[in-house]
Amino acid sequence: MQLAHAQLAAHLQRGLKSLYTLHGDEPLLIQEAADTIRATARAQGYTERSVHTVAGAHFDWGGVLAAGGSLSLFADKQLLEIRIPSGKPGKDGGAALQQLAQAAQGNDSTLTLVLLPRLDKATQATGWFAALEGAGPCIAVAPVERAALPQWIAQRLATQDQRVAAGDEGQRSLQFFADRVEGNLLAAHQEIQKLALLHPPGELKLAQIESAVGNVARYDVFKLSEAVLGGHIARVQRMLSGLEAEGEAAVLVHYTLAEDIRALKRVKDAVLDGRPLPLALREQRVWGNKERLFERVLPRLSAATLNELLNAAHVVDGIVKGLKQADWPGDAWPALNRLAWMLCRECGGKVAYR
Repeated sequence: MQLAHAQLAAHLQRGLKSLYTLHGDEPLLIQEAADTIRATARAQGYTERSVHTVAGAHFDWGGVLAAGGSLSLFADKQLLEIRIPSGKPGKDGGAALQQLAQAAQGNDSTLTLVLLPRLDKATQATGWFAALEGAGPCIAVAPVERAALPQWIAQRLATQDQRVAAGDEGQRSLQFFADRVEGNLLAAHQEIQKLALLHPPGELKLAQIESAVGNVARYDVFKLSEAVLGGHIARVQRMLSGLEAEGEAAVLVHYTLAEDIRALKRVKDAVLDGRPLPLALREQRVWGNKERLFERVLPRLSAATLNELLNAAHVVDGIVKGLKQADWPGDAWPALNRLAWMLCRECGGKVAYR
């Protein structure tokens, strides 16, 4: 059964199930959800805990099954924790997980907790995952997106009796905080805890946050795509500077930008040929958040504009590979900045390129 991450605490207050599955790629939130389940289990008498980390093709699943079926002399309840960092248990592991899911039904002596990374649709359609989902709560732990990050920070500050100022100053404080920790939720959590050590409960001024919060942001090249299509020029320039500082390959950044331009051109051509936009997006395998962004920006992009962007992407491809081009920066990252700005501007960006 599917259970929202935000509903976990209320669910546990109503009673424990015998099997829980957590999957997602945000370590802090996975850790906190697992800690909540463990704490509830300890309070209800699950005093013994065994942890099994699945590594390699020759992992001993027999040992996991044996652990799930045995209790020590000193405990009548146990927590069986299975960590699968790859998200791929293999044939033997899939069969073992199905067996564990079946054994969990009505089992009050063993609580099984399965920890997985973010799973794609194909993995979620496997028999072993369906068995886990059918045997107990399955919680997909999603990352905190940039738009939701200021509110997340405010909620975390509230748990330690701190808050930002009201009005515009408070919003600037939260936006500054979010800019400094984007993409690095564990570090964001640590920076919030730092504020509790540095300042007493109550209102935090913008100057206090600016002086205390370090720049620990980590940027994802694929999130760059969403920022560009969203027209967030200042954020895009900040992300590009961060990706360059982190040593990201310029060729990967170029590929991401160029692939978006090519996809926009293919969908635009299909629409001009009479295809309905939803059908054209599906045919080009554009879905999720990017689908919504394409729906917003395509009406404002002409075929001529997209041809100009395609030509610019071709020019930057050469620059990234060491070629020089008149009227363009000679180095890869300034050229990527210009290409990103060009696309971002056409997608509704308002800030001038510098």
